[in-house]
Amino acid sequence: MPDLKALTALLEQTLSDGRLTSDEKRALADALARAPWRPDQLSALRNQAFELLRARVDAGALPLLSWLEGVARVLDQARPAPTAPAEVFFSPGPDCKAAIVKLVAGARTSLDVCVFTISDDDITRALLAAHQRRVAVRLISDNDKRNDAGSDVDHLARQGVPVRIDRTEAHMHHKFAIADGTTLLNGSFNWTRSATKVNEENVMVTVDPAAVRAFKAEFDRLWVAFG
Repeated sequence: MPDLKALTALLEQTLSDGRLTSDEKRALADALARAPWRPDQLSALRNQAFELLRARVDAGALPLLSWLEGVARVLDQARPAPTAPAEVFFSPGPDCKAAIVKLVAGARTSLDVCVFTISDDDITRALLAAHQRRVAVRLISDNDKRNDAGSDVDHLARQGVPVRIDRTEAHMHHKFAIADGTTLLNGSFNWTRSATKVNEENVMVTVDPAAVRAFKAEFDRLWVAFG
């Protein structure tokens, strides 16, 4: 959680000699990177910086400082809201499965998959190919679906893919995957042939950092819980 008090203290420290050194810039950037800041919180911190400076300047400079503060606010208001690119796909039809295969095929370092079941051979082949090119693949799935006819979960485990299974009476019903810690695929789409052919399903792919962090935390929690 952002700590406005700590950042204000850091600003006061950097202002002590009237200049912002390269080391101080890095320290400020590192402190800001430790937690996600909302635009309003950053604006409050910016306003605090102006207040710190206002206390340091003489009366003759105050109108100039007020001018600079006003310009900064206008520029902030004109800044477009950040957007996170996202793609959305629907089935029946090939689009959802194609999005999954594309994500898996594009993974370079890691691939965390948390799905109710896997029985589509095209997706299974893509997962095995990722594992064989030394992408760190991990799979979480549901115990009840593991033994269904056509399930590929045990096959993936036998090929060396790390697999953990929900062993509770409830279902592990998630259907999401995270590639390289930066790209999230999520939706109702089951990784099965019927989902492609006849079901009304959906998949969304996004690089939104907040969404990726939240799903990564959920995957890690389940990985430990089912260990």
